[in-house]
Amino acid sequence: MGAIDLLSSYFGFDEHNTDFTTELIAGITTFLAMSYIIVVNPTVLLPAIMGFNEQGEINQQTTIDGAVYDSNEVFQMLAIATIIASVVAVLVMALYANRPFGLAPGMGLNAFFTFTVVIGMGIPWQTALAAVFVEGIIFIAITAVGARKYVINLFPEPVKFSVGAGIGVFLLFIGLQEMQVVTGDPATLVTLGNVAQNPAAILGLAGLFLTFILWARGMKGAIIAGIVTTAVAGWGLLLTGVASASALAPETLLDERTGEVTFEAVTSPHYDITPLAGAFVEGLRDIDPLTFVLVVFTFFFVDFFDTAGTLIGVAQFGEFLDEDGELPEIEKPLMADAVGTTVGAMVGTSTVTTFVESSTGVEEGGRTGFTALVVGALFALSLIAVPIIAAIPAYASFIALVAVGVIMLQGVLDIDWEDPAWSVSAGLTITIMPLTYSIATGLAAGIIAYPLVKTAMGERRDVRVGQWAIAVALIGYFYVTTSGMLG
Repeated sequence: MGAIDLLSSYFGFDEHNTDFTTELIAGITTFLAMSYIIVVNPTVLLPAIMGFNEQGEINQQTTIDGAVYDSNEVFQMLAIATIIASVVAVLVMALYANRPFGLAPGMGLNAFFTFTVVIGMGIPWQTALAAVFVEGIIFIAITAVGARKYVINLFPEPVKFSVGAGIGVFLLFIGLQEMQVVTGDPATLVTLGNVAQNPAAILGLAGLFLTFILWARGMKGAIIAGIVTTAVAGWGLLLTGVASASALAPETLLDERTGEVTFEAVTSPHYDITPLAGAFVEGLRDIDPLTFVLVVFTFFFVDFFDTAGTLIGVAQFGEFLDEDGELPEIEKPLMADAVGTTVGAMVGTSTVTTFVESSTGVEEGGRTGFTALVVGALFALSLIAVPIIAAIPAYASFIALVAVGVIMLQGVLDIDWEDPAWSVSAGLTITIMPLTYSIATGLAAGIIAYPLVKTAMGERRDVRVGQWAIAVALIGYFYVTTSGMLG
C-alpha cells in the first residue's frame, strides 16, 4: 500500500467522495487565502508589546525580562508565534477532527487584545495573554464535557441555515475593501473607490474576473490560479517601473520613511521566542480580579460565537450539516480551536479561531482533515519562507474571499422566507455580520430575535428554555461591551 493509499484510508477519501489531488489543491487554496495572518497578526499585536511614545508613535525598543529588543525582533517573534499556534491548532483539526478547516489567531480578537485590553484599559500584555490562556483552558474543559456542543445545538434553525450566506456577504465586504474597490467615506461610511486611478484595484478586479471565468469553466484550482496570476502580474508591473511601490507593493513590505520595498521586517526570523513564550505566567500575578474576569468574559463570548458561526457556515457550504442543521461530532473541531487558543497564549499570541477563509478550500472540494494537514504543513514551511508569504499582496490574496463570498450566497435558498421567525432571524444574521464586521454579532442578533418573534407569533412553546437563556446572556454581553465597562 502506497503513501497516498494510506492517506486515503486514514482520512476517508472514498467515504467523503474526494481524492488526494482535490484535497491538496483545497489545502493550498485555504492557505493562500489566510496566509496574510502571518504578517498581519504581528502588525496588529506589535503596539501592545512595544507601546507608544509621547508623539503617538510605536516605540522602536522595549524591555522584556531585562533584555532590550527592537521592533523588528519583536515583529519576527510574533510571526513565529503566530505560525506555531496555527500549526498546532490545524494539526488537531486535521488528525483528530478530520475536518478541512484552517485555524490561526483571529482578526478582530487580536485588535481587541491590543487596542482595547492593553492600550485602552492599560493592562500589561502579559496579563492579556494570561486572559487568553484562561479562556483556552475554559474552552478545553467545556468542550470535553460537551457543554459547548450543547449550546451550539440550541441555536435556532433559521440562524444555522443563514450563517453561510451571512459569511458570504461578510467575505465579499472584506475582500472588496482589501482590493480597494470599496473604500471609506465620511458621509456614507463606504463608497466605490477611485478604481480607474488605482492600479491595485484594477489588478484585483482583473484577477477576480479571471478567477470567475476559470471557475465557471470547471477548472480545478481556479482560485489558486487567480491569486498567483494577479500577484505575479503586480510584481511584474512594479519591477518594470510601470507602477510605484506605494501603489502595488504589500503594505507590510513598505519602508515607512522611504516608501520603498524592504524585506527587513520579515527576513531572518527571530526563532528564539522565549521572551514571549511563558509570559502569560507573569501575567497571572498581581491581577485585578474584576477587570481580569471582564476581559476573559469578552474574549470567551466573542470567540465562542465567532467559532460557532464559522464552523456552521462553512459546514453548511460544504454540505456537512445534518437535517437539523447540526454538524456531527462538532466537539472535535471545537477542541482544535480550544487547544490552539491555549497554546497560542503560551507562545505569545492572541486567541486562535477557525478561519472563514476555510470556505475557499471547501469550494475547491476539500472534505477531510487532509486539507487541513496541507494548510498546517504550509504554515510550518512558512517558518523559513515568511518573505515569500509577505510578497503576496492583499489585492491578490483577497480575490479568494470575494469569489467564495459570491458562491456562498446560495445559502439563502435554505431559508423559509415566508415564516416571520425565519425571515427576521435569518435576515438579521445575514446583514448584521458585515455591518458590524463580526460573525459573532450577526449570529447573536439572529439568536436574540428568534424567541421574541416566535412568541409574538403565538408559538412560545416552540422556543426552548435554553434558547431564551442564550438570548438573555447575549443581551448581557452586549450591555457589558457597549456600556463603557471595558473602557
